[in-house]
Amino acid sequence: QLQLVESGGGLVQPGGSLRLSCAASGSSLDSYVIGWFRQAPGKEREGVSCISSTIGSTMYAPFVNERFVISRDNAKNTVYLQMNSLHSEDTAVYYCAALYYTGSDFLCLAYEYNYWGQGTQVTVSS
Repeated sequence: QLQLVESGGGLVQPGGSLRLSCAASGSSLDSYVIGWFRQAPGKEREGVSCISSTIGSTMYAPFVNERFVISRDNAKNTVYLQMNSLHSEDTAVYYCAALYYTGSDFLCLAYEYNYWGQGTQVTVSS
């Protein structure tokens, strides 16, 4: 059974950076699409960025606006989300999730993903 654990969240000032990690255990991530999602209080969970299992194709939500970079290290069974130029609007609980799929036509929609981590809080505030 695949298990995911996020880390790297915290409190950061506007304009600052954080690097989130999603470490997997129980199975190799080689055949999984991995996504980062977030949920702010009173809002629905939304996709932030996703990366394919094989060739590393990536997708980003429009609000990312080239501030974030998703990457994966299959040797370490870990996926990362580097977040730069953070805004107060980026405050949310960030989750990583996995979908067993090796195709390139994946979606970055929460309902598609089967395995979820417990989330890590990101707070952007001065």
